[in-house]
Amino acid sequence: MAKAKCHNCETKCGKDKMNPEVVRKLEDGFRRLLTSNSQSLLKKYLTQAVYDKLKAKKTSFGSTLLDCIQSGMENPDSHIGIYAPDPEAYTTFADIFDPIIDEYHGGFKKTDHHPATNWGDLNSIGNVDPDDNMVISTRVRCGRSLNGYPFNPRLTESQYKEMEKKVSGTLMSLTGELQGKYYPLTGMSKRDQQQLIEDHFLFKEGDRFLQAANACRFWPTGRGIFHNTNKTFLVWVNEEDHLRIISMQPGGNLGEVYKRLVCAVEEIEAKLKFTRNDRFGFLTFCPTNLGTTIRASVHIRVPKLAKDKSKLESVAAQFNLQVRGTSGEHTEAEDGIYDISNKRRLGLTEYEAVKEMHDGVCQIIQIEKSM
Repeated sequence: MAKAKCHNCETKCGKDKMNPEVVRKLEDGFRRLLTSNSQSLLKKYLTQAVYDKLKAKKTSFGSTLLDCIQSGMENPDSHIGIYAPDPEAYTTFADIFDPIIDEYHGGFKKTDHHPATNWGDLNSIGNVDPDDNMVISTRVRCGRSLNGYPFNPRLTESQYKEMEKKVSGTLMSLTGELQGKYYPLTGMSKRDQQQLIEDHFLFKEGDRFLQAANACRFWPTGRGIFHNTNKTFLVWVNEEDHLRIISMQPGGNLGEVYKRLVCAVEEIEAKLKFTRNDRFGFLTFCPTNLGTTIRASVHIRVPKLAKDKSKLESVAAQFNLQVRGTSGEHTEAEDGIYDISNKRRLGLTEYEAVKEMHDGVCQIIQIEKSM
């Protein structure tokens, strides 16, 4: 397909001079960032030299440095502070993306390459809580981007509609356990909306970080949710990434959840072409999700470790796990319930990412029982 046109002009921005308004916003935002107390990786690595090198560059989709860093400039409390407005941004603006990716993913140098997709031995991943008394629910998700399209800040309204048609058609063709229904956000009935809210499926318009990244344009056009009959398989369409493919169920049977995800991804990939890079693996809007894009997580009740948060964090760190509050990032644990997931997604296989979570959660359960 043809390269994307900018949403506010009729020519390809990549061939145009920098818009004076973009230049002004960049200069103002960069000055504010430099003088802020931000601890973000963006501030750490966006030196004056890097800024001067990148400020006049554009991708063929028309993306500028402003598109990449505007969220981090507007939100000094960001941890990362940068998004990729299109797949090319990772190379065009490599001088800022590379060091951030290297630090966040625990070491990924310019010479490193993400390995080929490898789901591993599915039967070797089992139930992390066979006694069924600690893990409340298990979820594994991955992100995918449709080949040939930019990401949210550069998508046109017509592209949103075009993508939704392609994706919903593919999802509605799934059979067996994956068979289900697609619910477009545009024109959604109150009844469907209420049911999806009750199921905790319905995503809302983006948070302030996504809003500042210009990732919520034309909302709710082109957005929607698919879920199977058993409500154990879910796909978000055009929320943060083009697709968020999710497998989940109550309890701790990670093996069942993982197998379902692998089956779904392989069936969808047989009909849709996704954007993959030899160096970074699958490309996503946020650089934290590059590579496998896998996030395997459990909601787990550990009341004893909850009283010794430093010990919980220490065990999690040994297995490269991330500990969040009950409702996710920036929230507190309720009733000793934490969201624990793998942190590493880049530079390892899908199987290795899930196995880290599996082994780490098993260790946390063992320690909780021994306390």
